[in-house]
Amino acid sequence: MTRPANSGGALAETLAADYLQRRGLRLLARNYRCRLGEIDLILADGAVLVFAEVRLRRNVDFGGAAASITAAKRQRIVRAARHYLSGKPEPPCRFDVVLLDALAANRIEWIKDAFGE
Repeated sequence: MTRPANSGGALAETLAADYLQRRGLRLLARNYRCRLGEIDLILADGAVLVFAEVRLRRNVDFGGAAASITAAKRQRIVRAARHYLSGKPEPPCRFDVVLLDALAANRIEWIKDAFGE
């Protein structure tokens, strides 16, 4: 029996969500999708709205998880965040990145305010 192609990504997102919640953030949404892009996790860190991108790279031959976040990927995340916020009062926001080089909770790197506009 074969596993779905995205099962590793889904597990990485679950590990990241659990990790961030243990650090006091409140999960608001997972896998927010619109025509402009997708946001893996949307969380509240106090009064700050956090858009989090989760990246899993088991093979570091191509730069690891951090290297996989291209300028185009950042733009899609920012556009999706703007779409999410449309028509709502805009709270302070930030873009975090959660990097995993293995599917293990002890191998998580959390970068707060990793990029913006």
